[in-house]
Amino acid sequence: MDIQISNLINKFTALRLKDLIKAVRACKTAADERAVIAKESANIRTSFKEDDSNEARNNNISKLLYIHMLGYPAHFGQIECLKLVASPRFSDKRVGYLGIMLLLDENQEILTLVTNSLKNDLNHSNMYVVGLALCTLGNISSVEMARDLSNEVEKLLGSTSSYIRKKSALCALKIIKKVPELTENYIKRAKKLLIERHHGVLLTAITLLTEMCKQNQAVTKEISKYVPHIVKILRGLITNDFTAEHVVNNVSDPFLQVKILRLLRILGHKNQRASDAMNDILAQVVTNTEGSKNTGNAVLYEAVLTIIHIESENSLRVLAINILGRFLANSDNNIKYVALTTLTTVADTGFASTSTLQRHRKIILDCLKDVDISIRHRALDLSFSLLNSQNIRAMTRELLNYLEVAPVSEKNNVIHRICESASVWKPNSRWEIDTICRVLTISGKYVEQDIINHFVKLVSVSPGDLQQYITRKLYSILTQDDEKILEQEGLIIAGSWCIGEYGDMLVDNDSDKVLGGLLSEEADNEGEENITVDIKPSEDEVILLLNKFIDHFCNNDIICEYILTALAKLSTRLSTSSKEKCRSIISRFVTNTDMEIQQRAVEYNEYMKLDETTLSSLMERIPPLEGASKLLSSRKHNKYMEDSIDLLDDIDNNASQNNLSSASDLLSLNNTSTTNQNQSDNIMDLLGGLSIGQTTISTPISKPTQTNALDDLLGGINSSSSSSQTPSVPVKNNSVDLLGDIFGSTNTNILNSNTSPVNLMNPLTSPTNLLSNNSSTQKTYIAYDKNGLKLEFIPKQEPNNITVVKGTFSSNNSTFNQINLQIAVQKALRLQMNPPSGNSVSPGNNVVQFFKLLNPNKVPIKLRLRISYQLSSGQTNNEIVEFNSFMDL
Repeated sequence: MDIQISNLINKFTALRLKDLIKAVRACKTAADERAVIAKESANIRTSFKEDDSNEARNNNISKLLYIHMLGYPAHFGQIECLKLVASPRFSDKRVGYLGIMLLLDENQEILTLVTNSLKNDLNHSNMYVVGLALCTLGNISSVEMARDLSNEVEKLLGSTSSYIRKKSALCALKIIKKVPELTENYIKRAKKLLIERHHGVLLTAITLLTEMCKQNQAVTKEISKYVPHIVKILRGLITNDFTAEHVVNNVSDPFLQVKILRLLRILGHKNQRASDAMNDILAQVVTNTEGSKNTGNAVLYEAVLTIIHIESENSLRVLAINILGRFLANSDNNIKYVALTTLTTVADTGFASTSTLQRHRKIILDCLKDVDISIRHRALDLSFSLLNSQNIRAMTRELLNYLEVAPVSEKNNVIHRICESASVWKPNSRWEIDTICRVLTISGKYVEQDIINHFVKLVSVSPGDLQQYITRKLYSILTQDDEKILEQEGLIIAGSWCIGEYGDMLVDNDSDKVLGGLLSEEADNEGEENITVDIKPSEDEVILLLNKFIDHFCNNDIICEYILTALAKLSTRLSTSSKEKCRSIISRFVTNTDMEIQQRAVEYNEYMKLDETTLSSLMERIPPLEGASKLLSSRKHNKYMEDSIDLLDDIDNNASQNNLSSASDLLSLNNTSTTNQNQSDNIMDLLGGLSIGQTTISTPISKPTQTNALDDLLGGINSSSSSSQTPSVPVKNNSVDLLGDIFGSTNTNILNSNTSPVNLMNPLTSPTNLLSNNSSTQKTYIAYDKNGLKLEFIPKQEPNNITVVKGTFSSNNSTFNQINLQIAVQKALRLQMNPPSGNSVSPGNNVVQFFKLLNPNKVPIKLRLRISYQLSSGQTNNEIVEFNSFMDL
C-alpha cells in the first residue's frame, strides 16, 4: 500500500517535459543548469526503478531526450526505450523509436535486441507504425540487421500504400549503402516504382535507382533501357502534366526534376544511344526553365552538368556554356561560384570548343576583382585554364595585375602558374623572359628558388643579343629610385647573376645591334611594358650598384653570396682598375660571421692573385644549361609537358620540400629519356633534373679532355685523361660548390666509376622473368588503398644495384577505368617503367605494371606516385601519394 501511495505521489509531482524546459531556461548560470539536470536525471533513474508504467516511462524518455540534446549523459535510458517500443500504443512506439535513434548507434551490442521488435512492426497493420520501423531501420541499421530485415523491406516496396512504398524505398537506399551486395534484391521492385504517379514515391524511387547505378555498372546498363520512360516523366514535369500542388516558383516539382537529371547523367555517360534519347528533353529543360529564382537555377545547373557528362550534341554543349555564362553575371555569389567551378571543369576536360569559353573571358577576369576570396580563387583557376597561344599576352597582363594585389598566401602559387603558362604558350623567347622579369619586379620577395633557376636557364640558352637585352633591362630596373625594388629579393638575385655572367655585354657599346637583333620580337610584343635598354652604364656604375646592394643586404646571406660571385666574375670581364675595385669589395668580407660568405670571400680573393689566363678560364661564362637546352629542342613537339620539366628539373631531393610548387606540377611532367652526356662538367650535374617514370638508363661517358694547370686548382672538373672512356667520378670540393651552388642542388646523377653499364632494356632481364621465380616469397607493400582500389608493390633486388618492382592494381567490389600510374624519384635514381597490362580493373581482373630502379649510390628510395582512375560513376580521381617503404631496401 505504501509503495502504491509513493508511486502516486511521484507521478503527480514529477516534472513534465514542458516544465523541465522552463526550468532549464530559467537558469542564469551554467552551474545552475547542471544542478537542474543532475537533479532531474536522478529523479528519472528513480522513476525507472520504481514506476514500471508506460505512461511514466514515456514522459521520462521525452525528458531524457531533451537532456541528451543539451549534451548531458542519457545512456541509462537505452533499455527503457526498448520497453517503450514493445508497447502497443503508437505514441509510446514513436517516443521509443526516437530514443533508439538518438541514444543508440549501429556499433552497440544492445541494438541486437531491437531486431525482433522491428520485424514485428514492419508487418504491423498500422502504416504509421510500419513507417516508424522503416525510419529507425534506415537510421541505425547495422550490417547484420540489414541482412536480417532486407526481405521485409523488399516486400514493403510492393505495398498498396504509397506512404509505405516511399518509406521503404528510403530504407532500401540506406541498406544498399550499408550492404552493397543486397542491391540486386531491390532492382525488380525499384523498376516497378517508375510507373508511380505519386511524387513522393517517384522521388524516392529515382534516388534509389541512382544509388544502385553508382554502385554497380551492370545495374546502370539494365536501367539505361528505361531512359525513354524517365524522359517521359521529365517531359511531363516540364509540360505541367502533374498537379499544381508541386509547383515552386513556376517550376514544377524542382526536387524531382533535379533527381531525374542526376539519374540521366549517370545513364548517359559514355552511352551514345541513351544520350541521343535525352538530348531533346535536355534542350527543352534549359530553354523553358525560368532562371530568375534559385529554384529555376538549381534545375538549370543540374541540366548543365548532365549535358557535360553525357555524349551530348555540340549545339547543346554551347547552350550549356552560355547558361553558365549567365550564371557568372548573377549577383548571387553562390551561383557565380558554381558557374566558375563548372567552367573550370569544362575547360580542363576539353568538353567545349575554345571559342565558346573565350566568349565569357571578360566576365571571368572581372571576377578576379570580386571581394569574395572564394570567387577570386575559382576565377583564377579558370583564367589559367583559358590560356592559349592567341590570348596569352592579354590574359597574362590581367594575371600580373592580379598578382600585384593578391594576398601574400596566394602569391607563390600565382607566380608558379604564370611562369609555367608563359613557358607553355610563349609567343617568343623575349616575351617569356620579359614576363618572368615582370614577375620578379612585382613579387620578387615571394619568388622561390626554382623560378630563379628557371630564369637563369632561359637566359643561359638565349642568343647573345637577348642576353645583353635582359642584362641591361635588369640593370635599368635595379637602378630605379624606388624603395620597392629593394624589397624584391628574387629580382636582386637574378640581376646579380646576369650582371656577373654578362657584365662585359652590359658595358659594351653595341646597343644599336641589340635593338636591331630584337626588332622582330619588339613588333610581336607591342602593348607589353617596355624598359629602356639602349643604355651603356660605365664600369664604375655597375660596381657601385653591386656595392650598394651588398651593403644594403649585408644580413641576407643568399644575396651576399650571389653578389660576391658576380664581383668575382666581373673582375675578368672589366678593366684592370675595375678588377681592383671588385677585389676591394670582396676583401671586406674575408672576416665575416657567416662561414659561407667568409669562405667565398677568401677563395675569390685568392683566385684574383692568379695570372689572367688562369683566372679567366676559372671565371669563364657558364655554358648553356643542359636542362634548358634540351627543352628548347623539344618544345615544338610537346610544349606543355616539356616546359613543366623546365620549371622543376633543377630541384633535388633535399630541396624539394621548399622549392616544389605542388605535387601535381611534379607529376604532370612528360616522360623524358636521359641521353649520354658529352661533358662531365659538375655544373651540368648540379642542374640535372628529377627522374620521371618511363625514363631509360644510360651510363654517362666523360669526354676526353686535355690535362692543364687548372686540374689541381679545380679538383677534378674535366680532369679525366684523354684516353679514358669510363664513367667520370665527380669529386666535390669547395671551388665546385662555390661556383655551382648558386643554382640550388649539389647532388649528382653521375654513376660510380666502379659500376658497370647496365642495359635495363635487355629482354633477358625483363621484369617478368626477374620476378617469376620465388615470387611468393617476396614481401608485399601496399602503396595505395582507397575507394576500393588497391595498389601493391613487390620488389626484388638484382645485381648492379637494380630493384625490380611489380605493381598490381586490384579491386574486390568495383570497376575502375582509365588507370594510370606515374612515378617520380630522386635525382640519384634512374627509373624505367614498362607499359601496364591494361587500364581497367574489376574483381578478378587485375592490372600489372613493372618498373626498375637503378640506385648506384644506394640512397634511401623515396617515390612520389600520381594515381589517376575513373570510378564506375564516371567521376575521375587524381591522387598524389608519398611512398617511402622502400627506404630499407
